[in-house]
Amino acid sequence: MAVITCENVTKIYGSGENRIAALDDVNLSVEPGEFVTVMGASGSGKSTLLHILGSVDRPTAGTVMVGGEDVAALNPTRAAVFRRRTVGIVYQFFNLIPTLTVRENILLPLLLDGRKADEAYYGELVSLLGLEDRQSAFPSELSGGQQQRAAIARAMICRPAILLADEPTGNLDRKNSQEIVELLKRSNRTFGQTIFMVTHDGSIGAGAQRLVTMEDGRIIGDTGRSREA
Repeated sequence: MAVITCENVTKIYGSGENRIAALDDVNLSVEPGEFVTVMGASGSGKSTLLHILGSVDRPTAGTVMVGGEDVAALNPTRAAVFRRRTVGIVYQFFNLIPTLTVRENILLPLLLDGRKADEAYYGELVSLLGLEDRQSAFPSELSGGQQQRAAIARAMICRPAILLADEPTGNLDRKNSQEIVELLKRSNRTFGQTIFMVTHDGSIGAGAQRLVTMEDGRIIGDTGRSREA
């Protein structure tokens, strides 16, 4: 059963002469455990699609199901719970809280949800992301790559059905960018984590397991689907 299903999804901003179709009749499904990379030029609709999947935005029309939830039907309170429990979101900018340590930043979603940490899983996660010796450090004491690793761990700590990554390498140099993508691939293999990553980096797209290409709010290409492999 698909973990993401989009049927005839449209997103309109403005009206009249200012009307912009950010998404135009998008249809897409993602199976559990897939690693999907979405590419397209600025304004192609890729980030709009990701934000709708994460309940940060709502579609104008169409159906969006993520982890069994009808995203468009969520009220603000339920949407906040959905973002904590069903999706993990990683952005280009790390958004770590500067007064909290790496460990505290990673565990924050659990604290907000009133849940205790699974220390075994936490240990696996920080080991996978190479943060074992940085758990007591503050964000200002980390490199850009380390900050993004901490942000990824924070997004994954609740074991979300899907990890949404919006240009996760956009604020990093080439070396750190490659390392972050490799870590996401390793997470996909190790934990069976479903990953939906938006990027404009052609070198990342070239090595994608499944590559979705967008242009003018539409999907114009979809290659490498895992169930067809």
